[in-house]
Amino acid sequence: MRLKDKVIIVTGSTTGIGKAIAKRCVAEGAKVVLHGLEQDLGEEVLAEIGSDHAVFHQEDITTDTCPTNLVNLAVSRFGKLDAVVNNAALVIASDIHTTDRAFFQKVLDINTISPFLLIQKALPELIKTRGSVLNIGSINAWSGEPNLLAYSVSKGAIMTLTGNLGDSLMREYGIRVNQINPGWVLTERETERKKLHGLSETWYEELPAIIAPSGRILSPDEIAAASIFWLSDESGPVSGQVLTLEQHPMIGRNLPKDNKTFK
Repeated sequence: MRLKDKVIIVTGSTTGIGKAIAKRCVAEGAKVVLHGLEQDLGEEVLAEIGSDHAVFHQEDITTDTCPTNLVNLAVSRFGKLDAVVNNAALVIASDIHTTDRAFFQKVLDINTISPFLLIQKALPELIKTRGSVLNIGSINAWSGEPNLLAYSVSKGAIMTLTGNLGDSLMREYGIRVNQINPGWVLTERETERKKLHGLSETWYEELPAIIAPSGRILSPDEIAAASIFWLSDESGPVSGQVLTLEQHPMIGRNLPKDNKTFK
């Protein structure tokens, strides 16, 4: 029970990586505040986990009230707050031609500014418990794909936020702030997204080695497993660090010139 008696907020935890992290946290002894936009999906996760171990809050992460509501819910229901997992994000395609001001601002509001505001609101409670923050980024933070411009920039920004707060909050309060940058993960929404791009129902079963050397892509449970180290006391004073979880190096990796990769 590596998270015994800890209380953790996990944003965007009705599906995918967030759901897997929430379930793994409870399995490791934590109490969890679930969060998302979909009431029905939130209730499904809550039923699966059990209301003794979790509570669900439905609200857009960008509203002025959401950070306060999440923190207050954790404290009123479970008595304290030990950690925040900033997982909620908007994954949406755009490039230099399709990214206007309003679009860019929306992506930044959800993926970068909202996580910061939740950390800010949670800070007084995290100070009491010498807690921690885990930001869920993306390998696209390093530069990103051509058709993921705004998303990639937002993930690069939160990586800088992790480094900045990982230093300053550790120095002042002993609070750790770290980040996981997942690679390609087979979430429910990624499965549907690729089908909307015209791929088959079983597109993930036959992937070229150039993009999936193991023959498959990562599962949400594998990201969740890695998250436990950063949320537990096992990570000690380590702060301001970014862990990339992918099956090949992102920097210095060259695709063949005649490569016809899976799209």
